[in-house]
Amino acid sequence: MDNEGYRQENDSLGALEVPASAWYGAQTTRAVANFPISGRLPDSDFVCAHVRIKRAAAVANNKGGWLEDQLAGAIIAACDKILSGQYREQFVVDRFQAGAGTSHNMNSNEVIANLANVSLGGQRGVYSPVNPNDHVNMGQSTNDTIPTAIRLTALAKLPRLLTAVETMADAFAAIAEAERNTVKSARTHLQDAVPTTIGREFNAYAWTLRRCAQHLEACRDPLCEIGLGGSAAGTGLNTAPGYTVNVASELAGLSGEAIRPASDLAAQMQSMHDVQALSSSVRDLALELTRISNDMRLLASGPRTGIGEVCLPAVQPGSSIMPGKVNPVMFEMLNMICYQVIGQDSAIAAMTAAGQLELNVMMPGICSALCDALDWLTNGISTATIRNLKGLRVDQQRCQNFLHSSVGLATLLNTRIGYNAAADIAKESEKSGRQVREIVAEKGLLSAAEFDELVLQAARDGRIAE
Repeated sequence: MDNEGYRQENDSLGALEVPASAWYGAQTTRAVANFPISGRLPDSDFVCAHVRIKRAAAVANNKGGWLEDQLAGAIIAACDKILSGQYREQFVVDRFQAGAGTSHNMNSNEVIANLANVSLGGQRGVYSPVNPNDHVNMGQSTNDTIPTAIRLTALAKLPRLLTAVETMADAFAAIAEAERNTVKSARTHLQDAVPTTIGREFNAYAWTLRRCAQHLEACRDPLCEIGLGGSAAGTGLNTAPGYTVNVASELAGLSGEAIRPASDLAAQMQSMHDVQALSSSVRDLALELTRISNDMRLLASGPRTGIGEVCLPAVQPGSSIMPGKVNPVMFEMLNMICYQVIGQDSAIAAMTAAGQLELNVMMPGICSALCDALDWLTNGISTATIRNLKGLRVDQQRCQNFLHSSVGLATLLNTRIGYNAAADIAKESEKSGRQVREIVAEKGLLSAAEFDELVLQAARDGRIAE
């Protein structure tokens, strides 16, 4: 120790002081000093995914006869400690770091090597018998471990997002079923339109969300095709016999996903296409959720001077100056998340296009943006569903009042008296403020009861009997 609280280590650039209590080493310490950028540490799922790769590599290298049992066992045991939740605070490199993620790769290598060495009777910072590069990183490169870790991270997060989407869809479908006969005025161009039902309106939201979930699920299988074993530039340099197949098989067991080697290992380092495809599907979900959130806010607007056909649960006071005001804060929150997710997808698209020759060095940025998008949207959907959507109440009387005050009801007369005559009734209703049903009854076209039945029939099945 040169200074109290520090130990001296050496890397290819020379000597460096490392905090004595750290399980990481010199290269991680340099990265911490080099990249004081966002203050955000690596995503926890990403840390786990990368450590799983190191564990799987130790097994594959041992099977290939390149890594002796004792060292492989120590590396595997060290990985298992991290995977159990220990030592996570030792992964300290900022998300915005050296291109491709070399700094994070070495952070993992150093922590695992130090844990392995101490378990074998060695000490931190003295990389014997386990060396971070020669043993923990055996048969690997940042080139293939980082893109594989991004894929594993996405595969870990995707089921959570799918569950959140399905739960929200189920909540919309439950409201639709309960209100299947609640007739209301539809609105197009934000103007009164023909009769519909809350059931039809809300069931459409559920259907749309389930379709988005299907598109997200379709991204899953391509993400399972990994380039691990390509080593540097997809060449397979310095890999043990059978490594590519063995490491993929081991990762499949660790992750529970259908992990398999890509038919072209070099392509999986050059291209981030599969990750971009997932990001695009996440963006598409965000676009739909933006629209649906806006609808919820419009339908809940008021309570006296807006639409007010639905009532959202009050979760907090809405104003610091207006007593009793309650705002649709959950769907406002979800809107904000959706806009952020759209921005993250734009960043991912630009970074996907920025790959050059044999490697995309923008991978740390891609990973951070994708992790944010998946996590934020999962949490936002879940929170809005639990705290607002599941407590939503429909004001059936307000729906009824708006319905019969709508001039759009004149559309129901098209097949009976023609478009022009129906338009005249609509104009008369708008000018006089009288209900269409009153004018129709007055002109002897239909009784009020017959007109009400016509409205109900049209709202329920969209067809009008001649």
